[in-house]
Amino acid sequence: METAATALTFRDATDADVDELVALIESAYRGDDSRAGWTTEADILAGQRTDPEGVLEVIKSPDSRLLTVERDGGIVACCQLEHQGENAYFGMFAVSPRLQGAGLGKVIIAEAERQARETWGVREMQMTVISVREDLIAWYERRGYRRTGRMTPFPYGDERFGVPQRDDLQFELLVKELA
Repeated sequence: METAATALTFRDATDADVDELVALIESAYRGDDSRAGWTTEADILAGQRTDPEGVLEVIKSPDSRLLTVERDGGIVACCQLEHQGENAYFGMFAVSPRLQGAGLGKVIIAEAERQARETWGVREMQMTVISVREDLIAWYERRGYRRTGRMTPFPYGDERFGVPQRDDLQFELLVKELA
């Protein structure tokens, strides 16, 4: 019986993965392709989600890893892990829209938490989520994350993060204690 974890390979991204990772991240969040999955931001943000420079910056940073998830020789998901003292930051999480809803995200976030705990000995995982993304926040809450109410402004005017389609966007910090 095939499960969400069947034949997944986890590895750190390399420079050679940049174009494929940018395409994956864009497909999970922006444009019509993203509507095949449930993580789309297409109704609240137009434009790009990331670019090759942003992905390469994560790969090259000494305190960061871009965990790449492969199945059958192709990249199907990724997430950023960044060491921040006693905490780790979880970001740039993308699962191929055609595979969303099958439990893959649960497997990947659990592996990311395990790796952050074992590699860096961190006690807490943190992330920021656009506060109007109620379905996504609820998904993280089911994984043990809690809302903090701590908000940071959305970078309006910086198109590297997208072109907002509404004027009430901000990021909320979510946290999870890692046992």
